[in-house]
Amino acid sequence: MSSDCYDSFCPVAKACDIIEPRWTLLILCELSHGATRFNEIRRGVPGISPTLLSKRLKEMEQHGLVRRVESDAGEPGYTTTAMADELKPVVQALGKWAHRNIDKEVSLSKLDARLLMWNMRQKIDTSAFPPGTTTVIQFTYPELIESERHYWLVARPGHPVDLCLLDPRHEVDLFIRADLKAMTSAWMGWSTLRSEINSNSLVLIGDRKLIATLETWMVRSSYAAAPEHQVATRASA
Repeated sequence: MSSDCYDSFCPVAKACDIIEPRWTLLILCELSHGATRFNEIRRGVPGISPTLLSKRLKEMEQHGLVRRVESDAGEPGYTTTAMADELKPVVQALGKWAHRNIDKEVSLSKLDARLLMWNMRQKIDTSAFPPGTTTVIQFTYPELIESERHYWLVARPGHPVDLCLLDPRHEVDLFIRADLKAMTSAWMGWSTLRSEINSNSLVLIGDRKLIATLETWMVRSSYAAAPEHQVATRASA
């Protein structure tokens, strides 16, 4: 038995043997959000090295949490198993617990624009965009260095929303200039999009319909579903 395992028959201990190694739950989260390829998983779990990610995926495959698959083009990928899918409500409950109980300033001390934009990309509701056309939204975070300041979300009909780190050379429909902390806070539900706009922490320029429907197509984190009175309570605490 590995020295990293709990020497116990307790079911909780046995579960920890499988899911406790660092990054395991975050990898499962990214897979559950639709990532399948190695580089997609890395973008959603940016702190992990390629070597360690490869090791974790092999371990998770051995434990029956993931399985290797190939696309129609023969590209290797990964998907969760039924065993891993049973963990989804557990992981969601863990995230909700942290969202309720860990001070927001502690969370907001670890800002990551690329991770925020990657997660936002996954939640965009393209049904609210003009049908049959490509919609491009540029985000700018002025306080960051130039190479990390600009991001583009490109929504093409019939395709997942793309996140571009370099200018895709499309006409931009909406420019959003934001303070990174404010955008993170609003997306996570510690504040609201409207309050950040009113305080000029978020500035929107461009298509009026996109601006008017911002709170429809910019679907916030699933943890942002807390009632507004809870948000107000946290803000005053």
